[in-house]
Amino acid sequence: MGVVIEREEWALHPVAYPLLAAAALAAVVLLPYFSRPHVSAAVSPSPFDAGTAPFLRFRRAFLLLFSLASVAEGIQSVFGEDEFARCGFGREQMAARLAAATAAVLFLGGASGIVSDKLGPQRACIFYWMLQFGVGALKSFRGLRCTWINNFILALASSMFSFCFETWIVVEHEKQAQKQDLLFDTFWLMTFFESVSLVGSQGITNLLLDNDDKGILLPYTFAALVSIIGILYIRKAPSSSTTQHASVIGSYQKSFFAHVLRDKRVLILVLAQASVQFSLSAFWFLWAPTIVADGRDAQLSLIYPCFLVSRMLGSAGFPWFYGATAPFQNDDSLTIAYAAAGLALSIVAYDYQEIGTLVILFCIFHACVGFILPSLARLRTMYLPNELRGGMMSFSLALANAPIFIFLLQGAYRQNFANSTILGLAVCGLLAAGGCIHVLLRRWRKHGRHNARSL
Repeated sequence: MGVVIEREEWALHPVAYPLLAAAALAAVVLLPYFSRPHVSAAVSPSPFDAGTAPFLRFRRAFLLLFSLASVAEGIQSVFGEDEFARCGFGREQMAARLAAATAAVLFLGGASGIVSDKLGPQRACIFYWMLQFGVGALKSFRGLRCTWINNFILALASSMFSFCFETWIVVEHEKQAQKQDLLFDTFWLMTFFESVSLVGSQGITNLLLDNDDKGILLPYTFAALVSIIGILYIRKAPSSSTTQHASVIGSYQKSFFAHVLRDKRVLILVLAQASVQFSLSAFWFLWAPTIVADGRDAQLSLIYPCFLVSRMLGSAGFPWFYGATAPFQNDDSLTIAYAAAGLALSIVAYDYQEIGTLVILFCIFHACVGFILPSLARLRTMYLPNELRGGMMSFSLALANAPIFIFLLQGAYRQNFANSTILGLAVCGLLAAGGCIHVLLRRWRKHGRHNARSL
């Protein structure tokens, strides 16, 4: 008599998606109506309509372009481990490919920030789109999909995505002499639209994905076409050239040492950004095996959009704490977000096994990340010269990828390091960053909110 093994499948409640989406939408729509009385009459009814007409047109076009870039990023990463499996790679081969890509970010990605600062933000964005076009064109053909060069190009493009668009919007904002609050609004809108676009990239992939026996994978072809659109748009956009800060004090190296390595405030921001990047990388590698560790089946493709919607909710909460229109002010909210993210991951690192609780904890973590990312961009704008933004962000990205590279090199897939160890390190980084941010904000208040941009 045969033994029948029953499969138990865990499914996310369908109400979770509209509930989180409605909460994020309410945070955006209701903000003008809950603004402080002395500024509510002067504010725009929507954060999408603030600013002068030229800057408003530029910001709308910029957010559309940034959303397309996020879609391309999402398409490149949506296949994940399944793509390696289709190429016939085992666990150790996957770890070797990922380690090589991490090494590319660690070394080439660190230099890309400096090159971006020297080229200017628009040329850096064009170079980013060229990288996306190259990897999209190569992966469109089945015979070229698993080559090493794809991993290097994609890793380099992803590292540039984190700073080239942010630098461009900051430079254009200062060029048109807009209010700083409008720039802060743009930061959280970027995080909001990025999350929406990543969800949309999954839908586009599912719509275009077909039997790839024909040799062409349409989602990658779509990403290559989107890259061409991005290149053509930026080439037609007005130039945003700025005066190089390095020419004033000598050289880029001296400027970097003076404003980044020797400024404790900026070093705190570097470490804070690195802790978030490392936590996200650890989550990307470990969330799927952590959720299904108890043996139950779960449709991970339906769970991950819930995390992205949670990040939308976190970014939509940013304007409630910062800016002239915020209904209440709390500079310690960033510290609380770091602490909440760290505590959420600490429970996961403790090896909690209930899938429902794990999903809630990961949602809390992504909501905190959605709040942290625009908050750090705000502090970078206040303390860091624009001409060093790419180098500073690529430096923090290199610090985040260094431990990931070590884990992969030592065989994390062979269980040389437990998942709880990696997540525990991420927790320590987040909690330490939260404490450093608290000290930074306390000194900021003590010295009257000194702004490095006025130096």
